[in-house]
Amino acid sequence: YLHCYHEIITIGYRVYHSYDLPWFRSLSWYFLLCVNYFFYGETVADYFATFVQRREQLQFLIRYHRFISFALYLTGFCMFVLSLVKKHYRLQFYMFAWTHVTLLITVTQSHLVIQNLFEGMIWFLVPISSVICNDITAYIFGFFFGRTPLIKLSPKKTWEGFIGGFFSTVVFGFIFSYFLAQHQYFVCPVEYNSETNRFVTECEPSELFQMKKYSVPPLLQAALGWETVNMYPFQMHSIALSTFASLIGPFGGFFASGFKRAFKIKDFADTIPGHGGIMDRFDCQYLMATFVHVYITSFIRGPNPSKLLKQLLILQPEQQLSVYKTLKSHLVEKGILQPSLRG
Repeated sequence: YLHCYHEIITIGYRVYHSYDLPWFRSLSWYFLLCVNYFFYGETVADYFATFVQRREQLQFLIRYHRFISFALYLTGFCMFVLSLVKKHYRLQFYMFAWTHVTLLITVTQSHLVIQNLFEGMIWFLVPISSVICNDITAYIFGFFFGRTPLIKLSPKKTWEGFIGGFFSTVVFGFIFSYFLAQHQYFVCPVEYNSETNRFVTECEPSELFQMKKYSVPPLLQAALGWETVNMYPFQMHSIALSTFASLIGPFGGFFASGFKRAFKIKDFADTIPGHGGIMDRFDCQYLMATFVHVYITSFIRGPNPSKLLKQLLILQPEQQLSVYKTLKSHLVEKGILQPSLRG
């Protein structure tokens, strides 16, 4: 994502001829540092809580992480205000907005990719592969059968390629998910083991990745000759992921095409010979990553006892005791725990 950020910021410099603006190139990278500190500091607090607990100097950084992040951002904000030059006000505010939008597009969504990875490799591999599959199959169907233009922003895109890519991607995602769901390495959430100082991808697979029997709809029973079928529940979710990759994902590419046409450039950069810049390859992936994160938080992820326990371990002893008493009282009221007998 650093390459993507650099490519978009460079376009801004070139379009607005802002090379001579005081401090601005430095401020652009400073804001990048601030945003990275904010997002990835949150990740460290979530997944390395046990490690942090053992080091008092790090506890301060975690406890006041958001305040420190805000203070860093305010420093950059004040530096920007102090750098304002009378004849370049409008240009400087253009670039200030450009920097923030670029941060939103690249850093924020890259952070979501990392979050998806921690839920299990399958939540990263299936979406990214679906986007790639759709791009390839849509091109193939469009090349051989394309007749009807799809959108003016991309004259070479056709309805035939769009529809053919959709069905191919759904089938691919369904089959690819079946093979990945069989292996713990791909389905287990990533956990940090403080004793070995390593990430662990071993677990008892959740219900999503345990084979189940499903009844085939009556309309399909005659055609398939099956009354039931065995598959992983995740394969049903893969249909939703593949559908988004096929129907909505391409609009990330259309957005990028419109952006490049607006500034009369062919590619974001020339990093990859014959393909353009890194951003030209990731224009659809970022949109897909955001959808996957929203999908997981909305339909998949439930309360995480492991993460909650890590957060409790960071608390002071008196705070932990208060939580213990509250939880014990609640369990006694529910009849799950017997009240202790006092002599």
